[in-house]
Amino acid sequence: MGKSNDSSFTEEFDPATAVFTPNSEAEKRLVAKIDKRIVPTIWVLYTLSYLDRANIGNAKVGGMETDLGFNSQQYSVILLMFFVSYVLFEVPSNMILTRVRPSLYLSALCFTWGAVAACMAAVHSWQALSGVRFALGVAEAGFAPGIAFYLSSWYKRHELAKRYSIYYTATAVSGAFSGLLAGVITKEMKYVRGLEGWRWLLLIEGVASCFVALFTWMILPDWPATTKWLTPEERFLAVQRLAHDGIGGVTAAGGVQPTHKEAMKMAFTDWRTWVLVLMYMLATGSQTIQYFIPTLVSQLGYRGFTAQYMTIPIYGTALVGILVFCFLSDWRKERANYISLTACIAGVSFIVTVAAENQKVKYAFLCFAVAGVYAACPLTLLWVSSIIDHPAEKRAIAIALVNALGNSASIYGSFMWPKSHGPRFVPGFAITTCFVFLLAFLAQVNKYANIKWPGQKLNAAPETIRNEKQSDTTSV
Repeated sequence: MGKSNDSSFTEEFDPATAVFTPNSEAEKRLVAKIDKRIVPTIWVLYTLSYLDRANIGNAKVGGMETDLGFNSQQYSVILLMFFVSYVLFEVPSNMILTRVRPSLYLSALCFTWGAVAACMAAVHSWQALSGVRFALGVAEAGFAPGIAFYLSSWYKRHELAKRYSIYYTATAVSGAFSGLLAGVITKEMKYVRGLEGWRWLLLIEGVASCFVALFTWMILPDWPATTKWLTPEERFLAVQRLAHDGIGGVTAAGGVQPTHKEAMKMAFTDWRTWVLVLMYMLATGSQTIQYFIPTLVSQLGYRGFTAQYMTIPIYGTALVGILVFCFLSDWRKERANYISLTACIAGVSFIVTVAAENQKVKYAFLCFAVAGVYAACPLTLLWVSSIIDHPAEKRAIAIALVNALGNSASIYGSFMWPKSHGPRFVPGFAITTCFVFLLAFLAQVNKYANIKWPGQKLNAAPETIRNEKQSDTTSV
């Protein structure tokens, strides 16, 4: 920021006498500065995370199923093992994150999951693959909830969805890119140096994560009060703008922090946490369709490499859905209605996908359904940091708990799409349709409940701001 012309700062900056001015030019410059470092970096990290997690679907279509000799039920077990460890280790990871440097911790997670993902290329049985997938779940468990908490520690409530949507588009971009990349690698590198194409796919994508992790720690900031490359004025701004918005920081005023036990008690005894857990379980349970998209596309008549390439438009539509609805949510300062809208779009599209006879119509509405589900997931998770905003340690555990138990839906969701139900997959689509319609309903119930029984606001926020938020229906 340098020497600011803003009247809040003098040439010799003294935080004891400085006065925070909301929405000043200095604040806008600070946000732009952190945007340039945070948003692109976490987008790349999430792209790599998603590639290493979801490439198993493309590897399966690319010959792994035949080479390892597993059936549909065994494939579901392979997927299940990832989610078991993923769910178990999310809360502990976020508890650690509140006490360490996020730039180092998040980068270390990336290096670890890349190394584990590369090991999948060496397996020779479905049992060994299940074990490596369990280890991959441990390595990746802390990343998604860690990023959600990390962003909520830098951005105000209605700055979050725009940034998170850009970050979350990595799921769609990597999904589309993985189909293209898988098609090229599994075809062109088949039996190069004696390795099957699907082994090269897993190895290349895993090593790429390790390489990127060597540099990301130099780019990411730590916490607003501790980032060394910010000036004292910028650190003051970064902390005070969040306090003004009623959001607790990692380093609270006076250095007072609740213990892990106290924070866990606060998160576990808040009814809002459990409503959001249920909602996110419905959203992520619906999103397990992502692991079967290559299979669903192949059932529409596309085969081999063409089936992998035809997944690209589906993820492209999802990318547009994520950006449009999350940006609208921030602009309108509204979460519940957009969760309900995207969930209903998904539900109606699932019904048409099953009912239609024309294969092109089924494919088109599959695109819309996936877009609706992909947009509903980040909107639901972001609602946690808006409703459970302080203290930071409670927010970190609540986000991890919602993400962990929400993703537990993927444990049974991985069994919803057995090959024996093809080509229409009526049971899988029926369950998923029920999930998204119930999600739409619960979003409205939660909105009403939070207006009627609002949570306690941060004492650091000015009285006028606290009063405004108590009656601010657009925050939910």
